[in-house]
Amino acid sequence: MAKEIERKFLVASDDWRERADGGIRLRQAYIVTMEDRSVRVRIHGNKWARLTVKIGKSALVRNEYEYDLPMDDARELLTQAVGIVIEKRRYRVPHKSFTWEVDVYEGALEGLVVAEVEMKKETDLPALPAWLGREITGDRRYSNQALATEGLLVAQP
Repeated sequence: MAKEIERKFLVASDDWRERADGGIRLRQAYIVTMEDRSVRVRIHGNKWARLTVKIGKSALVRNEYEYDLPMDDARELLTQAVGIVIEKRRYRVPHKSFTWEVDVYEGALEGLVVAEVEMKKETDLPALPAWLGREITGDRRYSNQALATEGLLVAQP
């Protein structure tokens, strides 16, 4: 069983772009959503797809199971989305000994930019880049599941 341990932040400036890779386009949809679990399909750059099951109530740690998915199945599952299909471009940005992922949302969520860092242990303390804004770890309004099913319910800072 894999654990997802991550912190999440709003992004306050574009300074991250200096060190970012070229990014990859992601399309993702939630097939099942419940308070403490979800099933998601995600297409990575129209090249490969994954089905992900996440379970857990913790703001920082959840169980995560991922499986490769045939592209035709993934495209069909996108049509079965609960809520909207999320569209975003994900960039990887190295900072100190961690790699941050910056998601620039498109479509219905355009204007939202979020950074997250995955950690190996809950006690890890990644150095926070200067371009980060407010921490939103545990703020369910910014979870992709809530964004897909409820939209962006908060004003941007």
